[in-house]
Amino acid sequence: MTSLDFTQVKIQNLITHHIGNKLRDESVLLSNEPTDLSTDTKDFLLKYFLLPIKTDEFFCFSHPVKLELNGVFSVVEEIFSSPTKFIQNSQDIAKLLYDQSLHPKIKEGELNIVLFSNVVLDDQIIDAIGIFKSETNVPFLKMKNRESKFIINHEYGFDIKGIDKGCIIFNTDPKKGYRVLIIDNASKSAEAQYWRDDFLKIKPIANEFHQTNQFLGIAKQFVTKKLDEDFEVSKADKIDLLNRSVDYFKTHDTFDKQEFETEVFHHSNIIKSFRQFDEAYRQENEVDLSDNFEISTQAVKKQARVFKNVLKLDKNFHIYIHGSRELIEQGVDESGRKYYKIYYDNET
Repeated sequence: MTSLDFTQVKIQNLITHHIGNKLRDESVLLSNEPTDLSTDTKDFLLKYFLLPIKTDEFFCFSHPVKLELNGVFSVVEEIFSSPTKFIQNSQDIAKLLYDQSLHPKIKEGELNIVLFSNVVLDDQIIDAIGIFKSETNVPFLKMKNRESKFIINHEYGFDIKGIDKGCIIFNTDPKKGYRVLIIDNASKSAEAQYWRDDFLKIKPIANEFHQTNQFLGIAKQFVTKKLDEDFEVSKADKIDLLNRSVDYFKTHDTFDKQEFETEVFHHSNIIKSFRQFDEAYRQENEVDLSDNFEISTQAVKKQARVFKNVLKLDKNFHIYIHGSRELIEQGVDESGRKYYKIYYDNET
């Protein structure tokens, strides 16, 4: 598991630019000097930049032809090798982001580019570069004591816990495109993909987290979207397959695809259908997975949260299925009403 420690991190340099929406002809305002920053503000700013960073999934810069043709990668490489050009390089990054700000829903905002030192990644002390965009301006109240009374007014600013988009690039593995962590609070919306795909042009690093996360996702897609096209299955059967999929990853340290198929799907015809779906999914989505890999407990926990095990019956009942499928019977009575019969030992 990757270890990341920001306890002793320091801001070596910081500059702020304003990035508008190019499609709406909004301007880009480039600073020519570093941003003024008080000592007290640094602590709040470090929390603002670094608290949202999670080590779930690492990415790296990429390019279909040649890595050096990735604009952000090339500028970042120059900052690490020659920090004296920080201001000019930060302006280049701002221009690259502005050129990609073409979706009508992209908001204007302030772009902070930061050079960090004393970052500890896997017990190695390294530098890192942060690129953070703040878009959501929120009001806050200020209460000031003036002689015999208080004055209350308001200002607008950015919530310390509410950074919109960001990434931190660690100065390690440069030949492989560095190691990158990203923040994107709107990552599920189509217009937000410009940050990761169009601007940064990064791809997931194929480590144990990525492999586990991707394969569980494929299994879920097969059970929920494809299985009932080829076979007659009930919702209870689907939930049972989803539960068995997660249980396999929870009870094994390493993944073996053939073993997974046998333990989860049992029947050769279902296994054959899954293999066809798996192959088609990988080709369509350009996913490269191994058939054997170490299982990431972080990825299992993340995926388990979205594996639904609730059987909804009309608007009257929700049945949470966690255990054996054999304890549930499904049928239709003489009057044509559907029913489930559930066996149990203890009531709590």
